[in-house]
Amino acid sequence: MFTSVSFVAMSSALDGLALRQRVIADNVANIHTPGFLAGRVSFEESLAAAVADGRPAGVTARVDRSLEPTRENGNNVNLDTETLLNVDTNLRYQLATQAIDGTFSRLRTAMRTS
Repeated sequence: MFTSVSFVAMSSALDGLALRQRVIADNVANIHTPGFLAGRVSFEESLAAAVADGRPAGVTARVDRSLEPTRENGNNVNLDTETLLNVDTNLRYQLATQAIDGTFSRLRTAMRTS
C-alpha cells in the first residue's frame, strides 16, 4: 500500500510543496534585500512524467532563481506573486494531505474489520 504509485506520488508532491512553501517564505523575507533573486520550485513536470512511467519514487524538487525583471536594487521579489503562489501551494498541500489521509483511513478501517 505504501509503495503504490499514487501514495509515493502524493508523498513526493508533499515534499515538493513543502519546499515551495519554504522558498516562498525566504523570498518574502528577502523582499528588500538588494540583489536577491526570487527562488522558484519546480517538480510537477518531472513528477507527472515519473507517474506516467509508473515510477514516482526518487523525484526531487528543484529550486531555480527567477529570471523575472529586477527593480533598481537588483531584487525581483514581487509580493503579489508570492502571495498568490503561497495560496495556491497551500491549497495543493491540503489536497495532497487529504489524499494521503484517505489512504490511512482505509487502512484503519481494514484493520478494525479484520
